[in-house]
Formats: sequence, structure tokens, C-alpha cells
Amino acid sequence: MPLSTLALLGGTILATSFLSGVFGMAGGMILLGVLLNYFEVAAAMILFSIIQIFANGWRALQWRDYVRWPIFLWYMLGAAISFAAMFAIAFVPDKITVFSTLGLMPFAIELLPARARPNIEWRGMPFVTGMLTTVVQVLSGIGGLFLDIFFQKSLLDRKTTIATKAVIQSLSHVIRGSYFISLSGSTVHLPLAMCLPAILLAIGGTMLAPLVLERMTDHGFRQWTRAIIFAVSAVYLARAASLAFR
Repeated sequence: MPLSTLALLGGTILATSFLSGVFGMAGGMILLGVLLNYFEVAAAMILFSIIQIFANGWRALQWRDYVRWPIFLWYMLGAAISFAAMFAIAFVPDKITVFSTLGLMPFAIELLPARARPNIEWRGMPFVTGMLTTVVQVLSGIGGLFLDIFFQKSLLDRKTTIATKAVIQSLSHVIRGSYFISLSGSTVHLPLAMCLPAILLAIGGTMLAPLVLERMTDHGFRQWTRAIIFAVSAVYLARAASLAFR
């Protein structure tokens, strides 16, 4: 792989880890899109999962005092059930499916009436969230956007939201990585030499995020999150269209 490509990937990992560290999402959308330009779906998903496990794990460690553990535990139970079902189906999406799902998801969510959007604090909702988000995670590679539906109506502040989502998404990345490793086996070509530098860059970007998050208001946090997500989604829809026509 050319040095210029490695530099691009390194810069993307650093920048997107910082972005996710601030908003709890959006960075993963960008990173996965870039990885899919250079790797096949299975390899991109596995490398993406490895990077995100450490980025989200470090973020969870940074904000560990704000984690809502009951939400995580019920989410984990729902996710385990969905993982077993998806593994039985053994579905591996193609690039058009991944880009289309990533691009359409935020707009589909926006069409939901405000009263129809669930709240992660409702009884039993973390379990339902774990089941549904895991399915979306396998189909598109990114579950953070879908997961955010369940946090938008909650009364959790930005730090609690970031912390709880970081723990949840760490689990989600383990599940997705395990899913694609188990299905792909020895047929996937993963650049192992990239893993350690990628992990270090992901942690570095995550460590910088609190410098911005501490200065941001809860209102500003939600506004910037929406703007970034819709901008990236529009790019992915264009990418899906270009692949389909090609």
C-alpha cells in the first residue's frame, strides 16, 4: 500500500476517533466509508471493529463515572440474542448495501414522529435496543446512528450519553468483529501490520476529545451531531449510487 494511502488512513483514524470522542458517533461512519474504499467488506469490517473497540473502550474509561451500567447489561442480553440469530443466517452485505444503509438511516430516523421515538430510559427498552441495534450493526457496519434514536428523548446529559454509548458500542464492535471473523475465516486478508499503529492513533484522537466536550453545551452537542451526520449520509448515498451505476 502506498505511503500516501497509509498517511490518509492514519489521518482519518485520528480525526474520526476525535470526532466520535466528542459526539459519540459520526466518526465511525466516516472511517468505515474510507476503509471500504481500500478493503473488501469483511476485511474492512474486522479492521474497523478492532480500531473502534480500542477507541470506544478508551472513551468509556475516560468517562467511566458517568456510565449507566443497568442500561448496558440489558443491552448486552438483547445483543447476544440477535448475534445468535444473525450468525445462523450468516449474511455478509456487499458495499452497495452498506453505503445505502449508512446513507438512508439518518433520513429514515428523521421521518419518525417525535412521539414515536423511544427512550432508552424506559423499562425494557435497553433490551429491545440491544436486539435491534445488533441487526443494524451487521447490515450496515454502523449501529451508532440507530442507537442514538433511543438516546435522543432521554434526559441524560452529554457526558452520561457519551459514556454509556461508549460501553455499549465497545460491545457492539466486539460482536461485529467476531461475526465477520467467524464467517470469513482464513479467506479474509487483514493487514495485521496496520493494527497497532491504528489502535494508537484511535486512542490518541479519543484522548483529545474531552478538551472540546468539556466546553460544549448539551444543546450545541445535539445540533452539531445532527449536522455532521446528515452531511456524511448524503456523501454515502452518492457513493452507493455511483457503485450501483458502475
